[in-house]
Amino acid sequence: MSSYGEGQVHQLMEKFEKEGFTSGHLTLLGQYRDLGSILDVLEGRAEIKQIEHLVDMQSDPFTPNVWTAVKHRQAGGFKWDLSKVELYLDEAQKNGGHIEGSKLRKKLITKDVSNANLLDFLLKNPQLIPESWKGQSVFFWGTIYRDADGGLYVRYLCWRGGRWLWRCLRLARGWDGNDPALVLGK
Repeated sequence: MSSYGEGQVHQLMEKFEKEGFTSGHLTLLGQYRDLGSILDVLEGRAEIKQIEHLVDMQSDPFTPNVWTAVKHRQAGGFKWDLSKVELYLDEAQKNGGHIEGSKLRKKLITKDVSNANLLDFLLKNPQLIPESWKGQSVFFWGTIYRDADGGLYVRYLCWRGGRWLWRCLRLARGWDGNDPALVLGK
C-alpha cells in the first residue's frame, strides 16, 4: 500500500496534464532508470539543462532513388527550437481551398522555408516532433527534387502507421489546408 495520499496523487496528475504530459510520458517516467536524479533536482543537488539540437542546413540533402536536387536553399546551422518555426498556409489553402504546387512555390519565394535537411533531422529525432503535427503533411519547400521523368517534387513529413515518415508530392498536384510549409525564424 502506498504512503501517498489520494489528494497528492491527484494534484500531481493535474500538474502533469497542465504541463502537457501524456499517458505515454507517464509510462516513460515510470520506466526511467535513474529516477533518483529527478529527486536530486527537486532537492537542489542537480539541475536540468536542455540539449541543443543543431541541424546542418548547409550540407547537400538526402536525395532519394535516381532523383536530383534542383534547388536546395542552404541556411547554415539551425538550432531546433519549436518556437522558431511555424506551419504556414497560403491564403489559397485556407477555408477548404487548394493551390497547385508550382503556383505555391512562387508564392513561397519570400518565405524562409526549411530545406529537407531539417526533415531528415526530425525523422532521426521523432521525439522532437510536436503531436499537433499529426494529421498534417508538413512540407520542406527549401529543397526541390526532380525525378528521372523530369517531374518536380517536394518531400514532406507525415504520421502514418504509428510512426513518422517522409513522402513526396509532385508540384503539378494541389496543396490544401492539411499541407503547410515549415517556415523558419518565427
